Amino acid sequence: MRMSRSEALRRLQGYLAEAGLAPGDRLPSERRMAGLIGCSRETLRAALDALEAQGRIWRHVGQGTFVGRAPPGEVARDTILIDATTPRDLMDARRMLEPQVARAAAECRETRDVALLRQRVQDGRKARDRAACERADDAFHQAIAHVTRNPVLIALLRHFSSARCRGVWQREWEHTYASVGVDEFRHLHSDQHAGIVDAIARGDGIAAQTAMASHLDTIARAMAGKGNAGRFTP
Repeated sequence: MRMSRSEALRRLQGYLAEAGLAPGDRLPSERRMAGLIGCSRETLRAALDALEAQGRIWRHVGQGTFVGRAPPGEVARDTILIDATTPRDLMDARRMLEPQVARAAAECRETRDVALLRQRVQDGRKARDRAACERADDAFHQAIAHVTRNPVLIALLRHFSSARCRGVWQREWEHTYASVGVDEFRHLHSDQHAGIVDAIARGDGIAAQTAMASHLDTIARAMAGKGNAGRFTP
């Protein structure tokens, strides 16, 4: 019977406690650790990911796995950033970045870009359930990043999309739209999407930025409940 991730994590934590390793000490190789714990290397990696997200270990490609938090200047891996992202973290980042992305899109847009964005709006209006709403919304926001033709912005929006695929965000999305209903997405949110596209089509960067900020504020309030954008249900 394959060992569960939770059991592997429990055994890994027990090993760290018994081994008496100090911060900065290197752990045995993955092959040896898997043998000591009695799990597959795949399951071990999942347990190590959990500990890394908690800041109890850090990994350096080619050098190994070490006890403690990564030293200053050590860049966190994308997968760890995604695992550590809460719905509030994600919305805060989106509200800071995406209005600027919309402004950049207005300054870079071409006729074919506007046609694609309008199609994305229509896709949202046709969504029939919460999963379809989520997919349409994600596609719309990523499409705006593509209009900028800036690979860094495109990659950042793709990173946001990856975080939105996590269970904690999906539960928040399901909770929100179970309360406000799919119709609100098809109408109010799609109307807001259309307003953003209208500003981009005019080449009005300030209006696009303002419209996107207002739209994300609406989402944050819906997710917070009772109009309080500062509270989220993780």
